[in-house]
Amino acid sequence: MTADPFSRLAPFIQEYIWQHGWTEIRAVQVQASQAIFDTDDHVLITSGTASGKTEAAFLPILTLLHDDPPASIGALYLGPLKALINDQFYRLEGLLEASDIPLGAWHGDIRASAKNRTVKEARGILQITPESLEALCLRRNNLLRHLFHDLRFVVIDEVHAFMGDERGRQVLCLLERLERVTARPPRRIGLSATLGDLTVARSWLAAGSGREVTVVQDHGSKRRLHLALEHFEARQLENGEEETPGLHEHLFLQTLSGKSLIFRNTRMGVEGTVVALRELAEQAGTPDIYHTHHGSVAASYREDAEQAMRSEGQVACTVATVTLELGIDLGELQRVLQVDPPPSVSSFVQRLGRTGRRGAPGEMILYTLEDVRDVKAPPHQQLPWSLLQTIATMQLYLEERWVEGAVQPMLPFSLLVHQTLAALEQYGELSPAGLAAATLTLTPFRGVTAEQYRALLLHLLSLDLLQRTDEGGLIIGLAGERIVQNWHFYAVFPDVPEYAVISGASQIGTLGSLPTPGDVISLVGRSWLVTEIDERRKQVFVQRVKGKANSSWLGGGAAIHDRVVQQMRTVLASDTSFPYLQAQAATRLQEARQLAVQAGLLTAPLVVLSDHQLLYLPWRGSRILMTLGQILALNDQGFTVVPDPSRHVIVMGASIDQLRSFLSSLPDEATLRSRLHQRYVDKPLPGIGKFDRAVPLSLLAERYVSDELDVQGACVALLQLQQSLDEPG
Repeated sequence: MTADPFSRLAPFIQEYIWQHGWTEIRAVQVQASQAIFDTDDHVLITSGTASGKTEAAFLPILTLLHDDPPASIGALYLGPLKALINDQFYRLEGLLEASDIPLGAWHGDIRASAKNRTVKEARGILQITPESLEALCLRRNNLLRHLFHDLRFVVIDEVHAFMGDERGRQVLCLLERLERVTARPPRRIGLSATLGDLTVARSWLAAGSGREVTVVQDHGSKRRLHLALEHFEARQLENGEEETPGLHEHLFLQTLSGKSLIFRNTRMGVEGTVVALRELAEQAGTPDIYHTHHGSVAASYREDAEQAMRSEGQVACTVATVTLELGIDLGELQRVLQVDPPPSVSSFVQRLGRTGRRGAPGEMILYTLEDVRDVKAPPHQQLPWSLLQTIATMQLYLEERWVEGAVQPMLPFSLLVHQTLAALEQYGELSPAGLAAATLTLTPFRGVTAEQYRALLLHLLSLDLLQRTDEGGLIIGLAGERIVQNWHFYAVFPDVPEYAVISGASQIGTLGSLPTPGDVISLVGRSWLVTEIDERRKQVFVQRVKGKANSSWLGGGAAIHDRVVQQMRTVLASDTSFPYLQAQAATRLQEARQLAVQAGLLTAPLVVLSDHQLLYLPWRGSRILMTLGQILALNDQGFTVVPDPSRHVIVMGASIDQLRSFLSSLPDEATLRSRLHQRYVDKPLPGIGKFDRAVPLSLLAERYVSDELDVQGACVALLQLQQSLDEPG
């Protein structure tokens, strides 16, 4: 036992440690205790899954709250999922049993009586989701000072899950708004198992606070890993279904013992996999051990899956999307199985981290799928892109411990609409200058100019989302009231229409779009016949049937980082053999390497398919590829441009001379930005923000060019393309 950190812990914590037979405080807990006890910094704790990060944060925090009890809630725990909050609640509950520090939770599933008790006591620790904290700020604004005036710490779990999206930017706004009612700004403690660029993570955690961040980083001893990657062909059947000979049989054999977790990237993939595994179990006469876990499955089914995975001595397998990627405790998992490439390197690390606890090796088997190869197709259509992406993802982590860093947008106008309405709801009438002071000073909006905000406010007034008073102040308009008073307002992610799927008297889940009576859908891993639809009540009535679904209702996809695509080229160009490749995967990679050499896919970025068809391989990520397509489409040479993001290429209906002429007259970066902006200034863009419909088209065009495209990166790629065309031969 490390004497110094242990001796500084509160007596009830020391007693808890002895009673539970801990033989030592882990290294990450020692370092975190020193950072929290001995500095006044924010603290970022990054270490592997199941390394004790939660205890690393709370052992010293609870000690400080015990030694100097605050006059309000002393620590706020922000979690991304209600299920994760519930899981952490039980972990902390035992630790706090012998203390006088109350523990409360606040989200949609918590009873009003428990929330009232939290308000009455206003002490200890409160666990909450961002949406519930937003609701607290808006609906119980008069209680904020009572609840949080002596707040000392905010613990943010799964920091990486917040950093790169709109919800994380909402968290930053909430923290800065909360500091307006606290006696002193609380310290922020961030927890994560997968962080890429620590500089970006430190900047995110410190945003708007002016406080330094101490990083506690401990990956422990090198983990033992058992990795395997196999490749399968997929065939399209006449009825539209996809057949993958051997895949489900392989998955079935891997799930017959212990605890297994299968990840699919889409909800439809989850459903199809569970249906196939149940059919195989029925044929083999083995028990049905299979569960589904994704956002459209009713909470009771998700909870059943989690409980089955935690039950000791019980064989169980759950097929899930990202919903089980985060740190919900699933007990001792024997293996993780991943079908299709992990959405990112970060996802790969998170999913791999679900196994290998308590000294056991981490075990992960990955499977990639490819349509049956057509040897007459152009060369880029013959490459096994999913196999290359998976190998690249694995190698970036195994060789470099590289993980994607979060990119913060400059112009998050949708969130600015939300926070503008929230400010007026929380503070009441404000002058335009006062409203700007309440919103534009929040860190996520530092890139928004006063002129842009003025244009946004005028637009909101025209939509009756805002209203001007006789005194010149601003309040929420009638249309704005309808939005703000709806509980959906608390969340900043887009609303997805939900239709309750009902069998008998029970709801089994939800759908994001309406099927038609007679359709067979798949949900909770079973097939259901749609018998009736009540559109007014948004209800779909079903009954169990045999067979497979004939209606596809969900899909998905993810942008791929530059480094991953560049690593794919490295994998293709090398002769390295990867020990985790199984027979079919190794053979397919060798075939792909031979094809790449024969077709000249690696010698230059441009391949001539015919006199008027060119294949452009920039080997860049999704964002730059999309930008390249936008810029090339500006050509006045009359040639066509067809980006193929699934294969990371662009096909042009052009001659070499046409392309060379276009590149030689390419304007500078600033002019390109202006031309792209003008292209979209009067056109509706695909909405990515919940409140994009309340943003003027001109501002949406600015946001699109600034935050969705990478004009600078595309210009660099086009310069390289031009240089390759100018080279002799």
